[in-house]
Amino acid sequence: MSSDPSYILLLAAGVFGGLLWYTVSSGRRTKLPPGPKRLPIIGNAHQVPTESPWRAFSEWGKKYGDIIHVDIVGKPIIIINSEKIARDLLVKRATIYSDRPHFVMAGELVGYSAPFAMQSYNDNWRRQRRLISHDFAPTNTPRYHGLQEKEARILVRNVFENPESLVSQVKLRIGIIIFRVTYGYYIKSENDPILTTPLEAMDNFSYSTTPGNFLVDFIPILKYLPRWAPGSGFLTTAEQWRKLLYDSTYRPYTWCKKNLETGQTLLPNLCATILQNPIHQLSEDEETKLIWAASSVLGGGLDTNMSSALTFYLAMILNPRIQEKAQAEIDAVVGKDRLPTINDRPNLPYIRSIIAEVLRSSPAIPLCLPHCTSQDDVYDGLLIPKGSMIMPNIWHMLHNPEVYPNPMEFDPERFHNLDSEMDKVKDLVFGFGRRVCPGMHFAEGTLFAIVSTTLATCKLLPGLNGNGKEDIPKFEFTSGTIVFPKPFTLRVKARSNEALALLAEVSTVVE
Repeated sequence: MSSDPSYILLLAAGVFGGLLWYTVSSGRRTKLPPGPKRLPIIGNAHQVPTESPWRAFSEWGKKYGDIIHVDIVGKPIIIINSEKIARDLLVKRATIYSDRPHFVMAGELVGYSAPFAMQSYNDNWRRQRRLISHDFAPTNTPRYHGLQEKEARILVRNVFENPESLVSQVKLRIGIIIFRVTYGYYIKSENDPILTTPLEAMDNFSYSTTPGNFLVDFIPILKYLPRWAPGSGFLTTAEQWRKLLYDSTYRPYTWCKKNLETGQTLLPNLCATILQNPIHQLSEDEETKLIWAASSVLGGGLDTNMSSALTFYLAMILNPRIQEKAQAEIDAVVGKDRLPTINDRPNLPYIRSIIAEVLRSSPAIPLCLPHCTSQDDVYDGLLIPKGSMIMPNIWHMLHNPEVYPNPMEFDPERFHNLDSEMDKVKDLVFGFGRRVCPGMHFAEGTLFAIVSTTLATCKLLPGLNGNGKEDIPKFEFTSGTIVFPKPFTLRVKARSNEALALLAEVSTVVE
């Protein structure tokens, strides 16, 4: 079968393209940023790790500097280890650094390029983003505080009753919050398909957007392989993932639209607010933009919030002294006769410092979502070719010992309770320039509600092993575009009977 002329022609064209790029780029190698030595055709494909690449890139920085060039089968990738360089390019030169790379597998074949988070920098992207930015502006997010606080309290109560449910409860409660504010839909259980399907789609997104996982991203002609050809299995995978993505996107939107008139759709929510706007009726094109804009809310909020919440629980297990100091602050400011609210946030600087340290110590997206150059550019005498994938190494920037001494230690006190220092972390983890996350203020509210409620009511301890001894977890994380703490166990003790009584008062009635 491999002797089929069309198959051989495809492979030959891919090899020729890679060889041509290598020949041309080698002639201007002195103008490119430094980086590891490339091989003909494959470039640095054999050197880029798929497991925790941010750590490898951090080590490379010691040899090659803060801006590094690598090549994978002709595709230029620029790794940025410096916050200053990232801001110089992605913020100050945003007009040419705000595009997204073209992922053949994730974007073209699966469809993740439809939501604005992965779209090219164009008018369609601007119109989708505008639909979201208004609803999640700082002036509008307070209307969701009650929901965030309630679900955080139910989460803590359920985890207290069953510590083994931590991961499932974090998924469920954050899912409830996001689906409620996006579609007016209240997730019924952790097995609700309206929740499980998007979670699976996000797993696929994380895998398919990790550079190096699919060769077709670097040899696009492979997408034309016949299905019988060796190595074409990714095409079947793409079909399955595409169906899953469309199901996860259209199912909740269709539910919201259908149930607006029945009263089942809970108000306010993003989609209903726009659909009920009396100023104009949505055209088919505008409605499609709304559907995919809403999908971006799910993609931007589900996994990242879950990652940060689980990181918080892991960090507290490993740092009992920090727990105690945070609880003392809550007791002094809030008291013990009520639970903290998001409105207490300005008066709880140490809690805010813990959240900032959670984001710093383990950014949910360590390499940021990659940007792409729309034209050739020169920075400090170095050529950055048009179409380069720009990968800001957020993890390295937040673990730079010159900025954060002892960066591997979890230490909220490094911020000295100063919002200006905490903001430097948030300015990195929520993206750069015109690609900054529009839901960042909303996400901060959810995380604050979970953190403050947990600390006000519970003492977190390591789980026990089979011998009844404490099973101390390691501060370790998975790999992929979005990372999570590796599995760990915990025990939860109530701080007082009064704390349990406050949690017991929380209603489960859907509002």
